[in-house]
Amino acid sequence: MAHFSKLDENNVVEQVIVISNDEILDSNGNESEELGIALCKNLFGEDTEWKQTSYNNNFRVHFGSVGYTYNEEFDAFIPPKLYPSWVLNTETFLWDPPVPRPILTEEEDPIYYTDWDEENLRWNIERIPRNEL
Repeated sequence: MAHFSKLDENNVVEQVIVISNDEILDSNGNESEELGIALCKNLFGEDTEWKQTSYNNNFRVHFGSVGYTYNEEFDAFIPPKLYPSWVLNTETFLWDPPVPRPILTEEEDPIYYTDWDEENLRWNIERIPRNEL
């Protein structure tokens, strides 16, 4: 099955549809994104914008889910930004916090990170001692 993401005027995914692979085969039997886009436009209107996306992340980095943005420069779908201070990592195409999440050793008590504190640009940490587990 082939997946196609419908983009709004800001390249944000509004909808994802599934098309049978048989529907997008060219005369040589190869899948063609152009044929898929033409089919999508035929179904939803010529004024719509579509990009093929990969459920297995085989191309365009991430699956183009609703709310993701298609970045033409990198030919990648990027998830929504969680917080204003976070920065796009152009290797993973995920948003990184300005302060890395702390990493603990096995000797330390279990710690559960509850949330990012955008106002103070830090991780809120809830410590739970081993004897309370």
